[in-house]
Amino acid sequence: MRYTTKIGFSLFWLAALAVSLVSYRFLALGLEAAFPSMLGHITDRNLVFLLHIFASPVALVLGLFQFLPRLRSARPALHRWSGRIYGLAVLTGGIAGLALALGSFERPIAAAGFGALAILWLGVTAQAVRLAMAGRIAAHRRWMIRSYALTFAAVTLRLVLPFFFILGGMDYAETSNYVGWLCWIPNLIIAELYLRR
Repeated sequence: MRYTTKIGFSLFWLAALAVSLVSYRFLALGLEAAFPSMLGHITDRNLVFLLHIFASPVALVLGLFQFLPRLRSARPALHRWSGRIYGLAVLTGGIAGLALALGSFERPIAAAGFGALAILWLGVTAQAVRLAMAGRIAAHRRWMIRSYALTFAAVTLRLVLPFFFILGGMDYAETSNYVGWLCWIPNLIIAELYLRR
């Protein structure tokens, strides 16, 4: 059982790190080549798109380290500072994500899904930060699990996309109506089941 848990934990880390690194491919390729399905955002909402793709991978990586017990106990100051940067990355990525969703008039179902994700991401993380500042550490950890479940939507989205592309024969515009919801709802359900257990 312990071996299986280690494999699952390693895959979890590998997926988050891989998605974070791949998200910065635009530095080498340029925005249009890196995100051909996002040309509308790149053209009409360039600044918020850049803020979103810069900040969100930072949250994805830093969030991993927040759950390491050794880091929390041996380096509490580092844990607090990386937590602050995580919170700032969520704030930036979440507000930018919400702005992108509100600007997606041509795909209202997808926009509602991604918009709900952005609002929840901001609200849940704000609650986690509030609890940490109040010294309610056990509650803070529970809300951080929920926050990172929403952050991990970046990974879940990339895991479910191929099924719609290959099996459904859809393009991104069609697929986004589904993945806008499927990238985060299962994550929250799993997080809640874990917390209840």
